[in-house]
Amino acid sequence: MRAAFLALTALGWMGSTLVWAEPLGCLIQPYQEADIGSQVVGVIEQVLVERGDFVKKGQPVVQLNAQVERAALQSAKLRAEATAELRAAASNHEFAQKKKVRTEDLYQKNFISQQATDQAVTEAQVAEMRLRQAREAQRLAQQELALAQAQVAQRTIRSPLSGVVVEKYLSEGERVEEKAVVKVATIDPLKVEVIVPASYFSRIKQGMSATVKPEGPEAEARGAKVIVVDKVIDAASNSFRVRLELPNPNQSLPPGLRCKVEFDAGAAAADNGAPKPGVQPAADNAHAKPAADNAVPKPGAQPSAANAHAKPAAHASVAAVVK
Repeated sequence: MRAAFLALTALGWMGSTLVWAEPLGCLIQPYQEADIGSQVVGVIEQVLVERGDFVKKGQPVVQLNAQVERAALQSAKLRAEATAELRAAASNHEFAQKKKVRTEDLYQKNFISQQATDQAVTEAQVAEMRLRQAREAQRLAQQELALAQAQVAQRTIRSPLSGVVVEKYLSEGERVEEKAVVKVATIDPLKVEVIVPASYFSRIKQGMSATVKPEGPEAEARGAKVIVVDKVIDAASNSFRVRLELPNPNQSLPPGLRCKVEFDAGAAAADNGAPKPGVQPAADNAHAKPAADNAVPKPGAQPSAANAHAKPAAHASVAAVVK
């Protein structure tokens, strides 16, 4: 009887490494959510989306009143496009340089005084400084234009992610300060949050597969993948959290549903039993042969005397039960 009990215990332990206890409860949630607000204070001119609308990343969702900013943009654009002062400074510089050359040539021939030469040189230097000043003013006008464009762009609120509009908090005419205007959630893919007992900690690995079965009479089981495994176990509940990624290409599965999840037992067993690449087996196991190799001799090979009466552990246990 003791042998039978030990055999059944061994078989049960072997089975427990490949079979999970029961499906774990889980919750399907949006993969990402964002309460979209404004960088600047303003009054809503138009809300461009409604609850339930699908939006893409970068799509405008709210337009704020921007009359003052558009007027400032037009002024900055005119200043940036005004080139008359720059052209005048360039012409004056060119003339001053030619005058300087002629004056120096006349001075070499003793037709004019040193004072006239110095005056021509000074005028050429002043003309060059004014040309540089005009170019700097042109670059500054370009920077002011970019600033005005950025200020106008801030009056348009865009979605930071692709998804569906979940909530609409404000309407046209309301003032925007710190409160969000709309809420957007990504529902393809979805994320599944699971609270897992601590006894499973070493068996669940990032990247392993799982099957998620949403609650509901017509809900179908879907494949998911583990993307996050907490590294710390909660002492109060003796559990840890696992997050899965659940594809939802047609947006047919709504977030918020409760579900059941079963992790791939084969993947867990393979992960725990298979040696990692580049790692040599331990010395005690280096010469150990699988049970199948010990039980079934290779064709043409005679069993050794030492192994002639050796049986696999599982076969020995089964034999003990039969007896």
